[in-house]
Amino acid sequence: MLFNKTVKIPVETPVYVGDRPAEEMDLSIIAYDAASAEYIKLSNIDELTKYRQGSKKLWVNISGLKNIDSIRALGKLYDIHPLTIEDVLNTEQQPKVEIFDNYRFLSIKTIQHEKEFHHELEKRKNQFFFFKKKEEEQLEEFLIDQVSVIIMKNTLITFQEIAGDSFDGIREKILSNVGEIRSLEMDFLSYEIIDAVVDEYFLALNHLEVDIEDFEDRATKTSDDMFIQELQDTKKYLLKIKRAISPLKDNVSVILKQNKFFLTDELKPFTQNLLENLHNAENTVEHYREWLSNIMDVNLSVLSHQTNKVMKVLAVISTIFIPLTFVAGIYGMNFEFMPELSQPWGYPLVLSCMGFIAVSMIVIFKTRRWF
Repeated sequence: MLFNKTVKIPVETPVYVGDRPAEEMDLSIIAYDAASAEYIKLSNIDELTKYRQGSKKLWVNISGLKNIDSIRALGKLYDIHPLTIEDVLNTEQQPKVEIFDNYRFLSIKTIQHEKEFHHELEKRKNQFFFFKKKEEEQLEEFLIDQVSVIIMKNTLITFQEIAGDSFDGIREKILSNVGEIRSLEMDFLSYEIIDAVVDEYFLALNHLEVDIEDFEDRATKTSDDMFIQELQDTKKYLLKIKRAISPLKDNVSVILKQNKFFLTDELKPFTQNLLENLHNAENTVEHYREWLSNIMDVNLSVLSHQTNKVMKVLAVISTIFIPLTFVAGIYGMNFEFMPELSQPWGYPLVLSCMGFIAVSMIVIFKTRRWF
């Protein structure tokens, strides 16, 4: 006997949702103030307590979302709403912005080139390949990762699906005291993180531009069946990029209009510049998609032209053989009285006539430039 059971998950039960296996948690912090900064690796959430009670600002970074209990404990430690923890663990949702009483939440999608990572290939499930020339057998690989940012008064928390990010430059600025990040509010650090993600968008698009230029060079030279498939795969990936950029652009637009997410007025022109960059990135994606469509049309035209040339040659050959087949058909009839059959010159004469007909037709077709 079969039973149809529906399992309902309570609203406040955090569950990891993603298209790749969750990685083990890696916890680190940067504790800093205007005078000093230090990078510290932690083994568990409990160790955060003593740093949280200090006077320094904290950048807490968690890479890997496998240990849900630890993430839940972090949420309790910093009084983070359970729904926010759910958003952190749901890596398949669109980027979003939320404002709570004691913190602000932002989730964004990062797009990074393979060289930034050192994981084994089989561990990466959300990856995309861009094929270069087939004979070179080279692959371009990109990864899409969700980064969640929680901004508090003196604490910034970032959650990442996988280890490895584009924030090393920001860390170096803090540790080496380059710029004014140490003396500024957490809003500036969060802006630096968003800006680094947007810069990665342009790096990924630059890599794609090289591949598309290669496609353009090959469009008139290849008749490989895989070429169209490569173009389609690239267009699909560009759609993935657009789905990462567009919601973030909308969220930044909301941030700029409401003026509630960033509490520092000095960030307004930077946010406006960020919005313009996202707009440019979105336009670039659309331009690349149209570019690929044009390349595909060119390649299909080349394939059609090559097919027409083949059909033209076959048509000429068929046309030449029509009268030859007619002559051969006449002498293939089984009539008793055919005078030529008894003549010694009959066979070579018929062959000569057939050869003359074939040569004449070829000359006529060539003169008229039919092939």
